[in-house]
Amino acid sequence: MPAKSYYEEQNNKGLLHLRELMDTLPPFTAEFFRSLGQRNTSVRTRINYAYDLRLFFNFLIDNNPILCTKKINTITVDDLDKIETTDIDLFLEYITFYQKELTESQNTFVSVQNGEKGRARKLAAIRSMYKYFVRTQKIKTNPAALIDTPKIHDKEIVRLEADETANLLDEVESGNDLTEKQKQYHEKYKTRDLAIITLLVGTGMRVSECVGIDIDNIDFKSNSVKVTRKGGNETLLYFGDEVREALLDYLQQRNEIQPISGHEKAFFLSSRKTRITARSVQNLVKKYSSISVKLKKITPHKLRSTYGTNLYNETGDIYLVADVLGHADVNTTRRHYAKMEDHNRRKAAKFIKLRKE
Repeated sequence: MPAKSYYEEQNNKGLLHLRELMDTLPPFTAEFFRSLGQRNTSVRTRINYAYDLRLFFNFLIDNNPILCTKKINTITVDDLDKIETTDIDLFLEYITFYQKELTESQNTFVSVQNGEKGRARKLAAIRSMYKYFVRTQKIKTNPAALIDTPKIHDKEIVRLEADETANLLDEVESGNDLTEKQKQYHEKYKTRDLAIITLLVGTGMRVSECVGIDIDNIDFKSNSVKVTRKGGNETLLYFGDEVREALLDYLQQRNEIQPISGHEKAFFLSSRKTRITARSVQNLVKKYSSISVKLKKITPHKLRSTYGTNLYNETGDIYLVADVLGHADVNTTRRHYAKMEDHNRRKAAKFIKLRKE
């Protein structure tokens, strides 16, 4: 199964899930979601929007006196004009912390919190919906446009220092500090795990790109690997000798495994001999890093940040970092590495002497 087909398979699964979610939303929203698809908005974004809008409409039914007599499938596009900015403000306040029912029959609830990013994303979904129906002249008002986006404070980039990276890789290789139960599996899977973590921290690829790699996507002559980016675009990433060595070691082991039908070309395999999942990679990164880097919560994305930081420190080229990481907008990269840019500018000022000493 080529990497492109793997991406399409995941995309199709997402589309099926989106259709299920659409059945739980007001029927008129189908037009809005079709427009998102025509604009090539990712399936994941559309799924997130569907969850966010469902939460919004259910909140209105429970709290808005005009819509309280309705069910979600009877809400019409005309009802959008009955919503005021106060309703949206109350919704954003509500989702800061609320109780979500898990199983109606057992009356089980779980607490849900939304920080700045969560509230901003849900407001973006509401804004996008209103903007579409105003543009198509189905409604006249857009109260969401009057709501200020929650201020998102920049968080410190969590990344591994050079010694921490070395400690992580050493732990994957040795397994010295694993529990006795973990050590039972370690000898069998350490070569695979080392290849995965070395590849992630050595190329900065996303975990979704990593699990989508097929055997024939790797070219050891050019030290390159073909990955499928967000949106389905394919690109080549290049790796160094340490990554090459780890991949070749695992390839020898991989060639001795007979995968389950449909997973023959998958490079990284799970214990069930199927293509390894993103969740499994997240778990193995967590397992090793929680032992070797105790004071930091390391995820595959943090390994990606580590690579981006190392590349930026070596080159000072923010455009190169954006290109290699697959950021569509260099401003996304710049926001992440703004503090580093400022630090470098301060260093540059020290090199300039106006008068000879």
